[in-house]
Amino acid sequence: MARVVLENVRKMFGQVKAVDGVNLEIADKEFLTLLGPSGCGKTTMLRLIAGLEELTDGKIYIGDRQVNDVAPRDRNIAMVFQSYALYPHMTVFDNIAFPLKIRHTDKAEIDKRVRETADTLEIGGLLRRKPKELSGGERQRVALGRAIVRKPDVFLMDEPLSNLDAKLRVYMRAELKRLQKRLDTTLIYVTHDQVEAMTMSDRIAIMHEGKLQQVDTSEDIYFCPTNLWVAGFIGSPPMNFFDCTMVEKEGQAILDAGEFQVPLSKEIAHVIRKDASTSELVLGVRPEDMKVGKAPVLGGIEGKVYVTEPIGDCVIVDVRVGGTLIKARADAMFQAGIEDTVYLTYDSERIHVFDKKTSATIV
Repeated sequence: MARVVLENVRKMFGQVKAVDGVNLEIADKEFLTLLGPSGCGKTTMLRLIAGLEELTDGKIYIGDRQVNDVAPRDRNIAMVFQSYALYPHMTVFDNIAFPLKIRHTDKAEIDKRVRETADTLEIGGLLRRKPKELSGGERQRVALGRAIVRKPDVFLMDEPLSNLDAKLRVYMRAELKRLQKRLDTTLIYVTHDQVEAMTMSDRIAIMHEGKLQQVDTSEDIYFCPTNLWVAGFIGSPPMNFFDCTMVEKEGQAILDAGEFQVPLSKEIAHVIRKDASTSELVLGVRPEDMKVGKAPVLGGIEGKVYVTEPIGDCVIVDVRVGGTLIKARADAMFQAGIEDTVYLTYDSERIHVFDKKTSATIV
């Protein structure tokens, strides 16, 4: 297997910057996910690594070899597509064997490797079937088998689970993660689904408008987002944001958000004074770090219930405070009617503060 290195990689489509100056190193045997909304450049970056798109500028290395001018078939990578791309007239055996046959591999070796691969994926009993006789999950395994059988240096996967139903996606997430560890291979995975990225990856590279925003572990991206955009993209429901300024009242630093104020510790106030470019800030609080109740609470934020959204293990409560809607996660037994008065509290240790001008995280 091999590490993959991108140095100042750029890709232009006319005047559009699909990938804009990306520097990234994927370690040998790492599971790295490219995550972002549609149109952010993540699939284009995968296709550049595969050699399916031509670089505008920059360098790509697979192992110690620069591959800018190396044809896709000579990069020793395997790609699994969203559509599976199975040959409908071929059996499962022949679909898996196809990459070996076009390389004129010995028949006995083909038979051995196909059966080993099928056993690894637990589809040994399906080798005589054709794709139309398979379920979605089985077709996905065949597509994976066709990639595995070649024993490539790097696996590239472009939203391979997006055509599966929700239950099967959950199952296949676990299977893919186990498979990558068992094969001890380098895997670069593209998705717009943050749950897939958070649960499967060693690290996540978040992209927006062709640029890398943050490359980190799931935990660090969630608890320590690098900027306002990442903070709003990661998390469901998304983080609540409030425009505010830091002011002093009777020797106490507070964030004034208009409808409510947040007292700050001396340590946090010192960091904000030191790092903020202006007095204009954005306060961020995740819904799970807010509590909602019907009884008045000292320091609580009074509001009116806009709507409740039961989702099984909890209830998402949308609360209108002045002209702002705030989302809070409540206990599954919480009940309230529209326009009922409720009170919000928050965990002061879990607040985030951003510089409104630069969008950078301060706290």
